[in-house]
Amino acid sequence: MGRVDGKVALVTGAASGLGRATALRLAEEGARVMVTDWEDRGGAETLALIEEAGGEARYRHQDVSSEEAWQQTLAEIIATWGRLDVLVNNAAVIIAKSIRDTSLEDWRWQNSIALDGVFLGVKHGSAAMEKTGGGSIINISSVAGILGLDKSAAYCAAKGGVRLLTKAAAAEFARLKNGVRVNSVHPGVIRTPGVEGTIRKYGAGGKEDQVRARFEGMSPLGRLGEPVDIANGVLYLASDESNYMHGAELVIDAGFSAVR
Repeated sequence: MGRVDGKVALVTGAASGLGRATALRLAEEGARVMVTDWEDRGGAETLALIEEAGGEARYRHQDVSSEEAWQQTLAEIIATWGRLDVLVNNAAVIIAKSIRDTSLEDWRWQNSIALDGVFLGVKHGSAAMEKTGGGSIINISSVAGILGLDKSAAYCAAKGGVRLLTKAAAAEFARLKNGVRVNSVHPGVIRTPGVEGTIRKYGAGGKEDQVRARFEGMSPLGRLGEPVDIANGVLYLASDESNYMHGAELVIDAGFSAVR
């Protein structure tokens, strides 16, 4: 307990899955957490779970592709708690289509959230952190930001962009000596509501076990990861334990990218 005690954190896309697990884990370890998403019902459920466990949090509706929404969210955090110490850029969407089937509209929508949203978070989040001596920005990328995956070109491009945006920001912030660290996290196949929904979709008609086995087969450990596995990695990067990590990639994929 207390690994991020007293810190103020913002977690985007926290209505479910990795974002929810991360918000809960940070709150459990003492952070005050601003939970944001555009799915208000799930966001309210995450807030309730934190409060039921004795944590302190607030929920705000946020479209991460909107610069104005970022400015308003950060203004509320500063007005409420006076500072921002940790930013987890987690919000994303995935378009699983072949390149030929991906429209320009699809491409732009994918990038507006999964890449533009991270850029805006880094830009405005770092400015807020500088005012109180710095902080830690954690950008959630993916193994798809390191490796090319079939029928995921738009997603791979966005997550690869997050990976190199992180490194460029790290180089810039080191030169500025602004006290802001920035790192990326690269999850493998995790048992999120999105993955479970995909298994059900493609496993319709009695094939669910086969589809699940294919997903599990992507992991050298033979099983899906859990959201808390990623949340624990984020917690490390949010804490002072990682104070010498900057511009790094924390890959949490059971070895998928190592053996592929």
